[in-house]
Amino acid sequence: MKSSTIFAVSTLWRPRSTGMPIKSTDIGLLPDGPPGPRRFKIKAAETEGLRGMVDHLLKSRYGWRGYRQVSLPTDQSVHRFTLAAIENEATIGTITVGFDGAYGLAAEATFGDEVTAMRQDGQLLCEFTKLAIDPMVGSKRVLAALFHVAFIVAHRIRGFDTLLIEVNPRHVGYYQRMLGMRVLTAERLNTSVNAPSVLLCVGFAHIMQQIGLYGGRPGTGDMRSLYPFAFSLHEEAGIIQRLTKRQAQHDSRRNGEDSPVNETQSEFPTSDLA
Repeated sequence: MKSSTIFAVSTLWRPRSTGMPIKSTDIGLLPDGPPGPRRFKIKAAETEGLRGMVDHLLKSRYGWRGYRQVSLPTDQSVHRFTLAAIENEATIGTITVGFDGAYGLAAEATFGDEVTAMRQDGQLLCEFTKLAIDPMVGSKRVLAALFHVAFIVAHRIRGFDTLLIEVNPRHVGYYQRMLGMRVLTAERLNTSVNAPSVLLCVGFAHIMQQIGLYGGRPGTGDMRSLYPFAFSLHEEAGIIQRLTKRQAQHDSRRNGEDSPVNETQSEFPTSDLA
């Protein structure tokens, strides 16, 4: 099988509703998932087809709230990458990770002073943006899988140490409870979506500690937290091994070429990582 699968996981399934679409379901109301096997995959959204599916989910989920249109960037580069949760060839969730560097961060458009101060303080910043979950089939395990793989690439592989997230003010409490994030700013208008936003942050060291304590153990710890629905340390080690092996192969091929590296090329090549 040729794909950009990063991880395939069994989790608990939530049957599709036979009634009208539940478009107004809030992320804070995602179910754990009733008992029963389910298979879904986390993929890097590198192909045109998959990026089109992710773009459709983003427009659908952001559009119903009346936000200004949100679209996936046309390219996948070393400065950002997008993950997609896939089940039965359908995109059920997505998240984009942006790394601080020459191109800066999206959060600077609204919170430039705060981001600059953290950067000058020596913090290695990254941001999670464009989060969307299909409320018809999504669960905490889908959300946790996306966050965990994003964390692995950003912290365990790339070495960034601080995570920033812009959220709507009504979601602040959710991210404080579920991920242990703290508020950095008062509410401001994010002009890109024409909606209020608040900047949150958390150190990746805290995330790593919580995953170590609770990852892969639903039913343990504070069940308001997302961490029990993350992967176990054993599963995390397997993901890291596959990603680093594929990256080493990719680097080896690139270093053997005389031409310079294409700056817009994804850091993780399309390959079967499941």
